[in-house]
Amino acid sequence: MLTYFVHGTTTDNENNIATGQTPGKLSETGIEQCEKLSEMISNQKFSVVFCSDLKRATDSAKLIFGDQQELIIDNRLREADYGDFTQKSGANFKNDLIKYIDSPFPNGESYKDVEKRVKDFVEEISQKYKGKDIAIVGHQGPQLALDVLLKGKTWKQAIKEDWRINKAWQPGWKYTIEK
Repeated sequence: MLTYFVHGTTTDNENNIATGQTPGKLSETGIEQCEKLSEMISNQKFSVVFCSDLKRATDSAKLIFGDQQELIIDNRLREADYGDFTQKSGANFKNDLIKYIDSPFPNGESYKDVEKRVKDFVEEISQKYKGKDIAIVGHQGPQLALDVLLKGKTWKQAIKEDWRINKAWQPGWKYTIEK
């Protein structure tokens, strides 16, 4: 079983800035979210915890799991490369993400590129950690890729049904890796 956790809110999130593949900094709200999440999942045990190599994800993972779990940092779990939109207002493109499923963000990558990264990651962990409970701390793009790869959604569905649209956060999303 794979459980995905989103990183805590960042100062960029609060200002509607697209952080993309820049490090990002957790806001006070984000720090509180991670601490509360840690309490909420304290009875769950994971064999391994993976997180993106971007600072906001590693900081979140450390707050959520503390020293109780070894963190394995993996750059395949990075957010989509928004290219020219990085560090710009999300209003410039976030309402039209479907446009970037096959075509890359200007000077960035497409969601299909993110899917390739995440697919490689899933294939590797499905072999190395078969039957284990795995946690991931990551970003929007990789989570949408998990919806496509492991829940059978199309990219359009995954984008249109993204919990972020309705702010329907929850303490982890479950995915089953079937091989």
